[in-house]
Amino acid sequence: MKFKRIFLMVLDSLGVGETTDASNYGDTGANTLGHIKENYDLFIPNLKKIGFLDTLNMNENRDVEAYYTIAKPTNAGKDTLNGHYEMMGIKNNIPFKTFNMGFPFDILNGIEQVTGRRVIGNKCCIDDSIIQELGERQQNYGSLIIYTSADSDLQVAAHEDCIPVPTLYQYCERIRALTLKEEWRVGRVIARPFTGTPGHYKLLHSNRRDYSVKPPEKSVLDNLIENSYNVIGIGKINDIFDGQGINKNIKASNNIEAINKFTDIMDKNFTGLCMVNLADFDSLYGHTRDVEGYAKAIEELDVEIPIMLNKLETDDLLIITADHGNDPTFQGNDHTRENVPVIIYSRNLKNPKRLQPFETFANIGATIADNFDVELPSFGTSILDELE
Repeated sequence: MKFKRIFLMVLDSLGVGETTDASNYGDTGANTLGHIKENYDLFIPNLKKIGFLDTLNMNENRDVEAYYTIAKPTNAGKDTLNGHYEMMGIKNNIPFKTFNMGFPFDILNGIEQVTGRRVIGNKCCIDDSIIQELGERQQNYGSLIIYTSADSDLQVAAHEDCIPVPTLYQYCERIRALTLKEEWRVGRVIARPFTGTPGHYKLLHSNRRDYSVKPPEKSVLDNLIENSYNVIGIGKINDIFDGQGINKNIKASNNIEAINKFTDIMDKNFTGLCMVNLADFDSLYGHTRDVEGYAKAIEELDVEIPIMLNKLETDDLLIITADHGNDPTFQGNDHTRENVPVIIYSRNLKNPKRLQPFETFANIGATIADNFDVELPSFGTSILDELE
């Protein structure tokens, strides 16, 4: 069975249990969805109908309305980039580095040299508290606030009245070039302009700009573009792939906005792939270890599921998955090495059921490539023929 349009939704960090190699990452026992469910009375009837909860134990559900399984990560690391890379058929054995204890002196010294600005901050911060703490000092001295979010990122914040946004972007481009060195290997440099007054500073999410690394090789996205298919990225998809393999980029500042734009695209006539990342699960609730917030965000998604399914045409396919875990009950505030759920739905599927676990996220990319008759990735197996 072939499909005209494929919609791929990535629930950022919504893992469903530890991987066989979780102990190598210090993540034995991690289970993002499972532990949320244990600690909060989740009400997600629509997600339940399509097998979402069945991915926790891979129970057989004969009344399910979609195919369901889990996918195991094979790329090194447990970061956003490697998760998405693997999903789209890019093999990457070297994890991007995290700097939970702050960046080394050589990076900080390099930033001061390429920007001509003093650096302050240099610590892990998962909310805007560092802006409230150092915002006034940043304005007084014209310095750059440098911090990380526990992901592989280097964030650069400055008040827009002190350092104009275009100038901050220029600084981040220089820092991006600096941090491409193999010994540092930072996944993303992120410009974080802010506004406001002491005690009332506010990050300008609309002016945030991410500078990722270029993918190390061609992906399924590139193969689709080369064969004249549409590839639409919503949310941070374009940033993750540094614009490579995307021919339409739609920005979204939160889950609800991303979902609304995703469903809007379902009303458009196109042939190809639309891919969205729902980042709030990870950034707002996983890293902050907010179980209740994470649970409520899943419930908010559940309300939107019938709208999505009703908008699908008979020759559309919807795939729901994740890129890694971020168990909000776990120690620390880092990602967790987990398997991810895979839900596959179409109006035309006559025999939805449990599938065998995917040995790699790349099965998703291989299935998409197979559907559009483009070059298959170097690893991963298409399961298109199993959909009936």
